[in-house]
Amino acid sequence: MVFWVSGSADSPYIRGMTSDQIMQLVYLSLLGTAIAGSFIVANRDNLGKTLQQGVIWFLIFVGVIGAYGMWHDIDRTVTGRQSIISDTRIEVPRSADGHYYLTLDVNDVPVRFVIDTGASQVVLTRQDARRVGIDPTDAHYFQTANTANGVVQTAPVVLDQVALGSITDRQVPAVINGGTMEGSLLGMTYLNLYSRIEISNAQLVLTR
Repeated sequence: MVFWVSGSADSPYIRGMTSDQIMQLVYLSLLGTAIAGSFIVANRDNLGKTLQQGVIWFLIFVGVIGAYGMWHDIDRTVTGRQSIISDTRIEVPRSADGHYYLTLDVNDVPVRFVIDTGASQVVLTRQDARRVGIDPTDAHYFQTANTANGVVQTAPVVLDQVALGSITDRQVPAVINGGTMEGSLLGMTYLNLYSRIEISNAQLVLTR
């Protein structure tokens, strides 16, 4: 019997701020207040126009602070992709939805997986199985798996070749999900091929 669980990790930005980032935000706030105060004093003879310009500058300042606060997440969303640092180390940035995704060449066909350390197997959707050259209608669905959608039938298969950059593995066990699933899961039958799996600073690192 095969079991898998898929989870996500998400928290408000302020909870993820370090003490240095909080101090930088306070510094920016004080700096903005000082600039606004000096601007008003320098233009006290024309307060109507000064007030209008002050509001504009205040909105710009607030926008800058907001962009600064969100930049960490924006940077990961825009540039987020798997990055092979060396032949034995892969860094995977966390996606905006809280999951980690990795694209592997299965039988020379790119397949996008959700990394799931709670899945005991590599689990293929019927669509991905067909893409890599395995006919899901010919598979034997004699195993079962517990999922969020209930119990489903699964069919054991063997993937002839699974490649990630310069790392190539052969004869990797997997199963085809006989039910409905949004995407394929990269479970422990593949992840166990790595000597170390760690999550740090919103990155999942695989080391051979």
